[in-house]
Amino acid sequence: MKILIATGNPGKFKEISGILGESGHEFISLSELGIEVDFEEIGESFEEIALAKASHFAGLSGLPTIADDSGIFITVLADELGLKTRRWGAGEHASDSEWLDVFMNRMKDEKDRSAKFVCAAAFVNGEESFVHVEHTEGLISGRVEVEIKVGLPLSSVFKPVPYDKVYSALSDEEKNKISHRGKAFKKLLKTLKNA
Repeated sequence: MKILIATGNPGKFKEISGILGESGHEFISLSELGIEVDFEEIGESFEEIALAKASHFAGLSGLPTIADDSGIFITVLADELGLKTRRWGAGEHASDSEWLDVFMNRMKDEKDRSAKFVCAAAFVNGEESFVHVEHTEGLISGRVEVEIKVGLPLSSVFKPVPYDKVYSALSDEEKNKISHRGKAFKKLLKTLKNA
């Protein structure tokens, strides 16, 4: 089966298709279909946004579609990020480095640097009726480093428990095993094996 992964981020496409590779399906990107990444993320939860995104792009492509939504929760910033992570601070149109500069400046004097990443993954299957809908969630706890290590944006400063290095310094295998996205999509993998 051909399945669309609804992201415009090549790195995320590679990560998701790698996690789901053993499902036996063929994964294609929005760019391969010439579909613009033009979706307004409105919703009350990661699950709701992921499902709306999957449904939207399934409707445009006519293909079974996978989408996700994720964000970070920083203890000292309470409800400031989460669903609004990419729109927070410098805003969704800022470059990764601009967004990270604002974030690191805001965090520079904070002693409590605990944080957690959350990801919801959704799969919509069916022609016009979308006969199968599923979503899963993954979570990983850790802390925000004082200095930027390697990569952009948040993966360069988030150190997941129990590792002594940031997300972006982990191998693909290590990251997929423990990451919020890896956990969410491994749950979805069980559904895809039966699809």
